[in-house]
Amino acid sequence: MAQKQTTKILIVDDDSNICELLRIYLEKEAWDTVIAYDGAKALDLFEKEKPDLILLDVMMPQLDGWQVCRRIRKISDCPIIMLTAKGEVFDRVLGLELGADDYVIKPFETKEVVARIKAILRRTGVKEPETVKEVHYDKLSINMENYELRVNGKQVDTPPKEMELIFHLASNPNRAYTRDQLLDEVWGFDYSGESRTVDVHVKRLREKLEGVSDEWELKTVWGVGYKFEVKEKKQDV
Repeated sequence: MAQKQTTKILIVDDDSNICELLRIYLEKEAWDTVIAYDGAKALDLFEKEKPDLILLDVMMPQLDGWQVCRRIRKISDCPIIMLTAKGEVFDRVLGLELGADDYVIKPFETKEVVARIKAILRRTGVKEPETVKEVHYDKLSINMENYELRVNGKQVDTPPKEMELIFHLASNPNRAYTRDQLLDEVWGFDYSGESRTVDVHVKRLREKLEGVSDEWELKTVWGVGYKFEVKEKKQDV
């Protein structure tokens, strides 16, 4: 069976914090990401990874964004969104004249970047991946289409954030998450609350899920955080 193709985005910026912020939000959209911290590495990854779209910073070491854009345009029409701290009309026009499809001025709202990516992918005919909205385990069903949690076939009233938390963990079975990772990926990168929020939500979920099945467990990973553990079934000898 052929694997479903995933949209791949190349992030190019010499600021690692910006790269990580973009990576988190783009992967929430089920897009694959690759990161380059300078222009030379960007060209190398472009050849190797064949991305569907490039987020390209302007001011970088070795090769700046203008040079990278110019070189890519000689061999490809891959969509390019320029990321720049410069807001002057000249810089915006230069980017567009070199072949960039759009530009975003720093500091930017990450949601705006995501919206611009989606608009360009629609225009260029790149299909966005279908996002999985439902997961099933023994005696457990989590449906994010209608925010419905079912235990033993019965619907259990569950607040939206608890639904998002259990869905995120159950969609990535056996992967341990720190509290900060869960705050970033479920509550959002800009969430300013305490990590204890995660503990409270896990406690409430456990009250609903404890002892339901011996095939899975919402488990504490001491010194790390939490994971949705799926246990290996014992085979009859």
